[in-house]
Amino acid sequence: MDNLNNGNTPWGLWGGLNDVLRNRDQVLGLGAFDFSFGEPGLNLNFDVRASKQRQQTLVSYANSNRNYDHRFMVTHHSGVNKKGWAVSVSASRRWANKAYVPGTDFDAFSYFLSVDKYLSKKHLLSLTVIGAPTMNGRQGPALQEMIQLSGDNLYNPYWGYQGGKVRNASIAYVNQPISILSHEFKINDAAVLTTGVSFTTGERSTTALEWNRAPDPRPDYYRNLPSFQTDPAQAAAIEQAIRNDVNLRQLNWDRLFEINRMNAATTNNVNGVNGFNYSGLRAKYFQGENVQYTNRLAFNTVLNTRISEEGVLSVGFTYQSQRTNYFKRLVDLLGANYMVDWNQFAERDFPNDPNAIQNDLRRPNRIVLLRERYGYDYDMLVRKIGLWAQGKWNMENFDAFFAVNVHNTQFWRSGNVRNGLFPFSSLGRSTLNNFLTYGAKAGLTIKLDGSNFIYLQGAAMTRPPDYENVYLSPRSRDGQQTTATSEFIFSFEGGYLLQAERIKARASFYMTSISRGMNVVSFFHDDYNTFVNYALSEVGKLYLGTELGAEMKITEQLTASLAASFNRATYNTDQFVQVTQDNDASVLERGVVRSKGLKIGTMPQEAYGLGLNYRSRAWFAGINGNFFRSSWLDVNPVRRTDAATNGVPAGTALFNSIIDQTKLKDQLTVDAIMGYSWKVSTGKKNKPVILNWSMGINNLLNNTEIIVGGSEQLRFDFAGKNINKFPPRYFYGYGINYFTSIAVRF
Repeated sequence: MDNLNNGNTPWGLWGGLNDVLRNRDQVLGLGAFDFSFGEPGLNLNFDVRASKQRQQTLVSYANSNRNYDHRFMVTHHSGVNKKGWAVSVSASRRWANKAYVPGTDFDAFSYFLSVDKYLSKKHLLSLTVIGAPTMNGRQGPALQEMIQLSGDNLYNPYWGYQGGKVRNASIAYVNQPISILSHEFKINDAAVLTTGVSFTTGERSTTALEWNRAPDPRPDYYRNLPSFQTDPAQAAAIEQAIRNDVNLRQLNWDRLFEINRMNAATTNNVNGVNGFNYSGLRAKYFQGENVQYTNRLAFNTVLNTRISEEGVLSVGFTYQSQRTNYFKRLVDLLGANYMVDWNQFAERDFPNDPNAIQNDLRRPNRIVLLRERYGYDYDMLVRKIGLWAQGKWNMENFDAFFAVNVHNTQFWRSGNVRNGLFPFSSLGRSTLNNFLTYGAKAGLTIKLDGSNFIYLQGAAMTRPPDYENVYLSPRSRDGQQTTATSEFIFSFEGGYLLQAERIKARASFYMTSISRGMNVVSFFHDDYNTFVNYALSEVGKLYLGTELGAEMKITEQLTASLAASFNRATYNTDQFVQVTQDNDASVLERGVVRSKGLKIGTMPQEAYGLGLNYRSRAWFAGINGNFFRSSWLDVNPVRRTDAATNGVPAGTALFNSIIDQTKLKDQLTVDAIMGYSWKVSTGKKNKPVILNWSMGINNLLNNTEIIVGGSEQLRFDFAGKNINKFPPRYFYGYGINYFTSIAVRF
């Protein structure tokens, strides 16, 4: 189910369907997995077939103050009837008119249908349809200056008032239903062949506020902030004004409408036709939508066969094909009548070139109306085919496995418009990128006795780059990094397991090295005074760590738990960079990013927890304390180049402020959970009604200083070397929050 463009798992496509996703096989780390070769991390296989679900009906309601306030769910599993049919259905709705973060909301419907038919004792045919159309207002990363001015760590720059009502400029929407047809063939008592084909279609989009020939409307635009002012009196006046006026702290939608309604204009030679002019209110401000429309086909077949009393052989074949159409769509003219499909950045850089400003030379000066496309429009096509095999042996004194795989991945870009800046490299199909990748992994578990185990696992594999890290600016052209290479991954882990009657414990160590990585970021470069594509190669990452988990039964009802994780996630190589001007593809710079030794950000590198849990026949309750430390901001590679420190003596305070990485504060949280279960007799044998209530409260200490994400801005003040001109942006975590639910099962 992973997205072939970037390898991400689209969890939201089946959100709200908890009750049909309980049958799963999962392997954490490098262990043997019977459904694919797997990768370092968490590998999951959900069995959502109707005949594999427990016969029951479930109805539940949940209330929360997190992303959504309310959730209704209803699920029914029929079980298999005498004619070999089974049906599972599930539906839910989750919503919040006002979610935890100011200016955000949430609305999602989810549905599920699975129908199974046993054609015979050996053949099972299954059809499943899953969907979860979801809309949510988003939270933007915030400057610390605006957090202080607003007095709210959850300050969100994406919203403002329109006619006295809250409106968010960044609305995310996804609706990509999944259809799965599968067949299970029990060849004999020792062999099962499972084959499935799935098709996913639909769009994912995010809206954004845009402007043309107009001042930047963002409330946190750096030139509008007190810190940008050199006159202390003026800075103080601006600070006081922002504190007192919400329309200065947030987007001023009413003002944007007012500006558009005063902008009467005439556009000449529309669509390249001389004398065809269009008059009306031309939008200086408008809301666009970045859309990804995806069609993904996947075929998978796996043969699991027992080759001896101790051994199982698994062999699999996969084929995946994905076409994603990336484009922009106009969703709101904010009181205007139209906009023109021009590239405003080219309009600034090439004011005397009427062709350069055209987003599509085939339709110059095109008028854009609501729901029409504009700007970029291209397809990204990916094909992937693979084979894998695994042998697994469970012996009296040890378990062992060995697995191999080979994959071929191809991707290319196909442009749908002829961009005025790149008329010969924007329209049509690009060259084909082709990668042959392979991998092998093995593991051994030694059974010291029935309670003590030692295990060791290792893997070596290659992985193709994501297209996003190969193409420099796919929205405008098909140019790409000079050399596209597959990553090489080497990983091993080992540890000790104790599974005694009253104590369970696990101690482990791991190492994962990723080399030959690639990355592309784009931003406005203040030294070159233009938008650039920053192409990084030879990116190396190293993950080293140890983990400890233990659980001890103090009494039959009371259990204590301990968890500790100590790891170091760092960039272990310097990176090569090529800087390309976005508007003409000229190479501006080649150099080295001094990244070796920098920490990989947005994750605590140390975490410790203590817990106490009580469970009786009807009640359960628990409390956990968690301590996190050694978290770091994501770094801006520009600040680790010679260009950034040019003219600054090494070892000085200014030099260190430029290259040093920001460490975040250590944090402590306390969480609690509780619940109760009733069994109500209905008078029918083996048919009681089960009532369940549960509640979880996170961050009982209401710690509002937890930074859960953040990064240095990519812009840098090359002239003044002032790192505070473009300071970091942060995401803060929730304060005290809860989730409670009540469910009926019968």
